Amino acid sequence: MAIPSDMNALLVTNDGYAATPSGTVLEAMEPYVAFDRIAVPQPKGSQVLIKVGLAAINPSDVMFIKGQYGQPRVKGRPAGFEGVGTVVATGEDPAAQQMAGKRVAFATGSWGSWANYAMTDAAACIPLIDGVRDEDGAALIVNPLTALAMFDIVREEGQKGFVLTAGASQLSKLIMGVAADEGFRPIAIVRRDEQIPLLKEAGAAHVLNATAADFRAALAAVMKEEQPRIFLDAVTGPLAGAIFDAMPKRARWIVYGRLNPETTPIPQPGQLIFMQKRIEGFWLTEWMRHTAPERKMQAVMQAQRRFSDGRWATNVTAVVPLAEAMERVPAELAKPNGKVFIRP
Repeated sequence: MAIPSDMNALLVTNDGYAATPSGTVLEAMEPYVAFDRIAVPQPKGSQVLIKVGLAAINPSDVMFIKGQYGQPRVKGRPAGFEGVGTVVATGEDPAAQQMAGKRVAFATGSWGSWANYAMTDAAACIPLIDGVRDEDGAALIVNPLTALAMFDIVREEGQKGFVLTAGASQLSKLIMGVAADEGFRPIAIVRRDEQIPLLKEAGAAHVLNATAADFRAALAAVMKEEQPRIFLDAVTGPLAGAIFDAMPKRARWIVYGRLNPETTPIPQPGQLIFMQKRIEGFWLTEWMRHTAPERKMQAVMQAQRRFSDGRWATNVTAVVPLAEAMERVPAELAKPNGKVFIRP
């Protein structure tokens, strides 16, 4: 395959971090990325060059381009944390050369996936089995592996009931699918009544609308019934503080996102002392660094099997051509209950 000298990409227009928070909604692309031409990178060592078939847009991507993620931006580099494609060139390292010609799901480092070609390390690529759609492969790493890793925490705790905010997100639905298969009882928190039947079908034992007038009473009743000790939270803010306050002894509040930029209160700090409650964070990158290789490989294969046999499926809101992304992506992201992809 002939590789061109340059390509189209959505390039980050700022360095480092934002001086002030701007919320989690992507109101427009122009302040953060620009559609432009850039040279195709040349892989070296353990790097591989991937012709991108489909690139995912995750909440972490939005926070990154807005300068609100935990990694600094590099001006002039393509954005995008993950995608699916075919390895078309490699560095000289044998591990990289083994990836040549393979269709892979990949996570990026310094060179993102919102482009015709992406470059990453061979270790960040997952060769895909037959039956995994591009839509599933492009979103195989960030959400599915996070879902399996966080469900490990739920399983180890042992209590069948557990709480999730952002209950209608793709990640929460993946977690609920695994949980239901193993007899666990997810308690999903949402903000729209129309999401309730969808999440019941996805495996939730309880679905509570945080905007309902009787939310606090319903929350107290469910906490008393289920006694959940794990709280998987992508939202933070006052809602998360209220949920943690209502949870029983030895509850663990695990923060993996911050969709609500408001201050997050701890209504009863004494619970950390006298009820042995804990607050901690989860970042997939750290899980990948510190988890045993055999468990990582098991999770990778488990995720692929769930997609290939239909137990998991990526809900797609839109597939946006790269050339139309600047105009269309913000409006597509504003639609609920599905994933938005960019197709170069």
